[in-house]
Amino acid sequence: MISVDQAIELIKQTVAGTSGSVVLPLEEALGFVLAEDVLSTIDMPPFRQSAMDGYALCTNGELNYEVVGEVAAGSSLNPSLAPGEAVRIFTGAPVPDSANSIVIQERVSREGKEIILEEQPNPEANIRPQGEQLKKGQVALSAGHRLNPASVGLLASTGISRVRVSIKPKVSVVVTGDELMAAGTPLGHGQIYESNGIMLQSILLQKGYTSVSVVKARDNFDELKQTLEQAIADSDFTLVSGGISVGDYDFAGSALDALGVKEVFYKVKQKPGKPLFFGTKDDKLVFALPGNPASALSCFYSYVLLALKLWESDVEAAEPLRKAILTADFTKKGNRAQFLKARVNADSLTVLDGQASSMLQSFARANALAFIDEQTAQVKAGEEISYLKID
Repeated sequence: MISVDQAIELIKQTVAGTSGSVVLPLEEALGFVLAEDVLSTIDMPPFRQSAMDGYALCTNGELNYEVVGEVAAGSSLNPSLAPGEAVRIFTGAPVPDSANSIVIQERVSREGKEIILEEQPNPEANIRPQGEQLKKGQVALSAGHRLNPASVGLLASTGISRVRVSIKPKVSVVVTGDELMAAGTPLGHGQIYESNGIMLQSILLQKGYTSVSVVKARDNFDELKQTLEQAIADSDFTLVSGGISVGDYDFAGSALDALGVKEVFYKVKQKPGKPLFFGTKDDKLVFALPGNPASALSCFYSYVLLALKLWESDVEAAEPLRKAILTADFTKKGNRAQFLKARVNADSLTVLDGQASSMLQSFARANALAFIDEQTAQVKAGEEISYLKID
């Protein structure tokens, strides 16, 4: 059994970034990871640009100026101003070459074609220099950057319409358990409704992994082996839900071994999610998650999501642990590291009731997984506690 830190480090050492890439229209690239640096095609801004609505001046050391014209956003005008002359100008408009300062409209009074300033303007005030944000040929965004709405907007503003991005992995979710029934069907004695498959599929879709298949396998060695063999062949990632513990009907481990899946680690000194398996077969990655829903989801956030991001070559794959102030004392039982369903509000964290590994109701209200390491037995109210931000 290994520590949480060791498990994370082994995933980082094992998962290589994909060499697969595709060119997408920018409007379809949100959430993808750039496979190469993107260079700006223009200076940004491409001309000296007004940052405010006001008046562009050719300063003369006085407070009085004659307004001799107007330059709107999108205008191609470039009037030549003599000292003491000004033009009305608007945010985003090109600044005349002869203007050396812009005064905002709230700081002037105007009568007819004359304006009077409240004070002497600073040189180049309210003027965005050409290329202030980016120079033509400069790296706008680097390879490994995951595109968000702001970065899509940035690339669009530099004239980029298509980008090369890493492909997304194909994921198979294999659900085990003869006691599991599909929602909407009658339950017999000893049966429960299956939730892990749709839960894992939902979080994968939410995170942008759209090529996801979910299959069910009975608690039978031969059937599970055949199902897993097909899933591994079809996918880059295979997630097994349940059957990885040591019960008489837990066949996932032996089936994976029979298929030649090489174990990277099995069992992590943590609660929940101790019976977590991670292995490889050639370039395919396999996680066997505990069957208890909260355990499976905790392991997904803590380990599987990291591996998915590493596969895409996301330079910020590892979600950093954050800090918050605990609102009430918490005493840990046992000597394992613990992930706790929690709610973060501003800089305070509350551990939720219902921490059992089978309980999803508290997870549905959680926006964080608080983390207490092996060595820590208790965290007092008012002390800092580490947590992983989740959706």
